Amino acid sequence: MDILDVITMVGGLALFLYGMNVMGTGLAKMSGGKLEMILEKFTSSSIKAVLLGAGVTAVIQSSSATTVMVVGFVNSGIMTLKQAVGIIMGANIGTTVTSWILSLTGIQGENLFLQLLKPSTFAPVFAMVGVCLLLFTKSAKKKDVGTILVGFAVLMIGMDTMSNAVSGLAKVKAFTNLFLMFENPVLGVVVGTLLTAVIQSSSASVGILQALCLTGSISYASAIPIIMGQNIGTCITALLSAIGANKNAKRAAVVHFYFNLIGTILFMIVFYLLNAALHFTFMTEPAGVTGIAVVHSLFNIIATLTLLPARNLLVKLASITVRDSREEEAVREYNLLDERFLEKPAFAVAQAKKTGSDMAHISMEVLNMAIELFQEYDKDKVRKIMEYENLVDHYEDELGTYLMKLSNAELSKKDSQTVSMILHCIGDFERIADRAYNLMETAKTVHNKKDTFSDKAKAELAVYTAAVSKIVSMTCEVFDTENIKLAVQVEPLEEVIDTLNDEIKKKHIKRLRKGKCTIELGFVLSDIITNFERIADHCSNVAVCLIQTKEDGFETHEYLDKLKENKNPEFIALYKEYRKLYRLP
Repeated sequence: MDILDVITMVGGLALFLYGMNVMGTGLAKMSGGKLEMILEKFTSSSIKAVLLGAGVTAVIQSSSATTVMVVGFVNSGIMTLKQAVGIIMGANIGTTVTSWILSLTGIQGENLFLQLLKPSTFAPVFAMVGVCLLLFTKSAKKKDVGTILVGFAVLMIGMDTMSNAVSGLAKVKAFTNLFLMFENPVLGVVVGTLLTAVIQSSSASVGILQALCLTGSISYASAIPIIMGQNIGTCITALLSAIGANKNAKRAAVVHFYFNLIGTILFMIVFYLLNAALHFTFMTEPAGVTGIAVVHSLFNIIATLTLLPARNLLVKLASITVRDSREEEAVREYNLLDERFLEKPAFAVAQAKKTGSDMAHISMEVLNMAIELFQEYDKDKVRKIMEYENLVDHYEDELGTYLMKLSNAELSKKDSQTVSMILHCIGDFERIADRAYNLMETAKTVHNKKDTFSDKAKAELAVYTAAVSKIVSMTCEVFDTENIKLAVQVEPLEEVIDTLNDEIKKKHIKRLRKGKCTIELGFVLSDIITNFERIADHCSNVAVCLIQTKEDGFETHEYLDKLKENKNPEFIALYKEYRKLYRLP
């Protein structure tokens, strides 16, 4: 093996690692955050959690990415530590899919069907199809498919290049002697751990081992300990990601480490005891790429089946390792958003959207509590409104900062639209909470002065309040579901609220002239209806933002002017329907 072979091998390794990264990024983009939502919601049973962890990891081709996501979920308070354990175990099984794909490089034979299965045959075809999709299609999904195909092709070509470059090592005695050293189980585990810790990918390190196995110089006696070590080394990514996280998130990373460490120790003890008794003949045979995949899969499946019933012990062990201080035992704080998700932008977008939805619903809750104060004044509700309004401010700051970081990432068209929509909408939700706070202050004034509206004024406000509650509820649903059909229903209701506002003012002036209402209550009424009208305006902004985002534009005023000037039939029909529903007595 000369210097040119070394350069070729390094180049092949670079292509292999880059292809794996590109393919994983493409798969994550194509999922559009759906995998994140699945992981978050469907962890009710340990078996289901294992299957989901395996499935998601098989799709995104990275157990490290799945585990880092889980650490983020636990850190954000979305997932409990017990729920995380099953997914972490499943991730180890899912990562073995890569080794089976790479085992295609070991296919031998002159049969046409076997030749078609070889990477050297289909990888260039995948690359060409992928490039065509990237260059000649406009669909974001097709471009994501193109990215996946190109990444897969580069990965397989890199693997093939590595295999060809190291083929000459079979004749190098120093190389053969080196791997004889790794027949020592402890040394083999240490080497496998260090290699994977440096690369931060067990799939990649197993792929490198498979490429070296094609030389025929590595026996199963050397390969098996290295594979065991690779499973321990892959924990480094999650452990690093847990730095700066809360205690439970650190425990999730530690559970991942203990699972692989204990699984490796148990497997090695049982395996080598059996080998001492039965003398496995295959141990001296050259390891093949398919054999590596089999060992990798068997270890992770057996480790999961063995340790899944003892998952509570793993949690206790992690809790002993990462202890709570007394203050932390009393109060647990969770981050709204976790920067770990930024490594997979599609998941980060989904998490930001969920946080934005939480913010929207808190704003709605603040408004509902403020409205209730006019019916029955409650100091506890006043305190909650103040706390929740501060919380909404915190949400806006956190989301704004997070989304600015996220906007610099490589996003699909849909995710980019979602980020823009959230950025435009969070300000309106924060203003709704501010307006609710103003209403709370007005309710406090009414309570302190022990004033009360006339029955007619109360009846009018009840209609107005129902319309405002409806538009806020609709707006939250529009933001949650991104339902365009529902979004177009918001503006007609906002127009009705403007009409109600004018009518209530006129009716109040009439009562004032007849002496049926005081000037002070007039100021109170003016505060209420002004805040209601502004809340409806903010709801309109959110709905129009969603509509315009889908149309790739943010000319809000132009859109509204066209809607009203053209006397859109749908707009007019909805306006009339809402007018009947919210008519003053």
